[in-house]
Amino acid sequence: MLFGKPRYWLFQGIGWGSFILLHLFFNWSLGKIQTADDRILFFSKIGVFIVVGLTLTHFMRLLIIRLNLLQKKLENQILYFILLTAIFSYAGAYSDFFLRQRFELLSKNERELLTKNSPALLALNNSISFFAYYFIWSAIYFMYHYISKSRKQQLDTLRLESMVKELELQTIKAHINPHFIFNSLNSIRALVDENPQRARKAVTELSNILRSSLQSDKMETVTLEKELNIVKDYLALENMRFEDRLKIEYQIDEDTLDQPVPPMMLQTLVENAIKHGISKQISGGVVKVISDFKGDYHELAVQNTGLLNGYRSRGEGFGLSSTTNRLNLLYGDKALFEIKQVTPSLVEAKVMIPVNLS
Repeated sequence: MLFGKPRYWLFQGIGWGSFILLHLFFNWSLGKIQTADDRILFFSKIGVFIVVGLTLTHFMRLLIIRLNLLQKKLENQILYFILLTAIFSYAGAYSDFFLRQRFELLSKNERELLTKNSPALLALNNSISFFAYYFIWSAIYFMYHYISKSRKQQLDTLRLESMVKELELQTIKAHINPHFIFNSLNSIRALVDENPQRARKAVTELSNILRSSLQSDKMETVTLEKELNIVKDYLALENMRFEDRLKIEYQIDEDTLDQPVPPMMLQTLVENAIKHGISKQISGGVVKVISDFKGDYHELAVQNTGLLNGYRSRGEGFGLSSTTNRLNLLYGDKALFEIKQVTPSLVEAKVMIPVNLS
């Protein structure tokens, strides 16, 4: 990143090389470099100009990357573009004048002006022409990245639209609240322009959840580690919607990660906690996922800020009745499921799965 990609230096070479050829053509046409001394002076001056230009435009590029200017809003990019061009134009004019003075390449007129004015003032006068050159460089640089970013966003949008169509066909088969899917897609659409990198990550997270949901019919159990990865993807997507209103905590005994659990069960409990808990709180709250051993049982618990209402206490919330049924089918009466108000502001849904069925 410090030295740039080969393509960047290729463009630099083409740009500054074109500058040399244009100046060579015009000076030759006007008869300004007919003698050997004229040519030496011409190439010396233009050599200084190119060295200064290459150095400063490269530092300008590093500053643009360091300040992450290309990720800002377009109007802010334009403002920074003009400001940086002005600053580096003066720096270029001053550096060029200083080096030409050092190597005795100043014209007779410039030497006379130097006796009456400071180098800083003369550089300020020369910075207008430098501004034109650096403006062209900055405009090409910003336009190139703007076009590249737009094309990338268009590709992301096309992929998202394709995914939406696929999701609409598969949602009916999935054990996920369809509202969550479409809320996530809306959040992803909003991120495509604002934060394309996060949007791509969100697409991957949603794909992981959907894939696991569709595969859940084929498997009786999965490891807690795999189920926990789905929960983390789910919470990452919900975090886009709730932002600072949603805080997530994990209290996981690593020895429980290889324990078998019904697929999508933990995700269902977490989704229920957000839908009936966090979303009802104006200031949001905390979702805490707990996994531990309690005697001969593997205890899975999801705690959330909120109040336990009537229908949830009877196990009739979204996915809660299916959780009870799945546990009964897999473990009979050996598995336990309960949901209760553990403190005035904290609800806990807890599953107890027997470690040994023998």
